[in-house]
Amino acid sequence: MLHTLKNDVLKITTAEHGAELNSIRELADGTEYLFDGDPIWWAYSSPILFPIVGKVVDNKYLVDGKEYTLPQHGFARTSDFWLVDASSNSITFAFESNAATLIHYPYRFRLEISYELRGNEVKYIWKVANVDDKEMYFSIGAHPAIRCPIAYRENFSDCYLKFNQPEKSSRIPLTANGQLSHERIPTIDGTELDLTYDLFKGDALVFDDLKSDEISVCSRKSNKRLTIRAKDFPYWGIWTPAQGGAPFICIEPWHGHADYEDFNGELKDKEGIRKLDVDETFQTEMSFIIG
Repeated sequence: MLHTLKNDVLKITTAEHGAELNSIRELADGTEYLFDGDPIWWAYSSPILFPIVGKVVDNKYLVDGKEYTLPQHGFARTSDFWLVDASSNSITFAFESNAATLIHYPYRFRLEISYELRGNEVKYIWKVANVDDKEMYFSIGAHPAIRCPIAYRENFSDCYLKFNQPEKSSRIPLTANGQLSHERIPTIDGTELDLTYDLFKGDALVFDDLKSDEISVCSRKSNKRLTIRAKDFPYWGIWTPAQGGAPFICIEPWHGHADYEDFNGELKDKEGIRKLDVDETFQTEMSFIIG
């Protein structure tokens, strides 16, 4: 089921399936900022990544010596949430652990996803609660697909990313199996990164050293832009399909990342993993800013 929120500037559409944001439309001229999930390219618009980000080695991981399996990015993006609360400018969805999730992820949790409209800003709020009787370990991340180009009659190569801090950053390459390697490739030098499809032939660009907490998708031919603001996220991914030609770019702030290719330890020992004590709640947020 779909739900809409609207103010004087924007109209957004959200879905109970995956608690996914499907559309951000500017009312003044009808410009759409999110990819429409056309499965020819990718069957999502803005999925939530939980309880893992990326891939664990062979889709397997350990908790207290027992092996479990999870698909890439976990199960939240393919799960049905339910509506918890809605007002004229906000909406909240929830999903809880159940018999099916406990087979693959041995923790009892409650996940709430909220959206708030504030002028030209869409605030995206996550709450993860540990409702188990033991410590809980998890990762969580965003994967929004921004139309690129945003304006019609432009090309992907007309676009660039703008960082709000000068960067001298190297990406961590992914292996053919989707794990992180131990290499580093210099990628960003300054406050801008020109976009080309060739940049993504080796899959996503993964960073753990960005100083910026805002990344904007911009055009050299128009003034259309969308900014992702995400403070205190230690990892970022940037992605478009490796084959080239897709009309979007994903800007992904993460708490956590894929396994390194040689990792074989317990989930609790994985780099970037979050820990929640019993009855503790983790909350974080990011924003989509238009213009």
